[in-house]
Amino acid sequence: MVSCGSRENPGFFASVGIMWQELGIALCLVLVLEGILPFLYPRHWRGAVLQAARLPDRRLRLIGLASMLLGTALLYLLH
Repeated sequence: MVSCGSRENPGFFASVGIMWQELGIALCLVLVLEGILPFLYPRHWRGAVLQAARLPDRRLRLIGLASMLLGTALLYLLH
């Protein structure tokens, strides 16, 4: 008889459900954090977005890469 898990070990399919829940929580936190600056300082935030829009593609890609690498490193250190 094949078992998908027990009470102590919920098994693969239950852990996938937990993963999607955690991913949803992370996305919600990103939205909250992304909304803080436009809510508190809309004029300054708009100016920063306009400046970012004028940056060349290469510079934006490097900023995005640096952000992803920093986030990955911090996640590794915290987890």
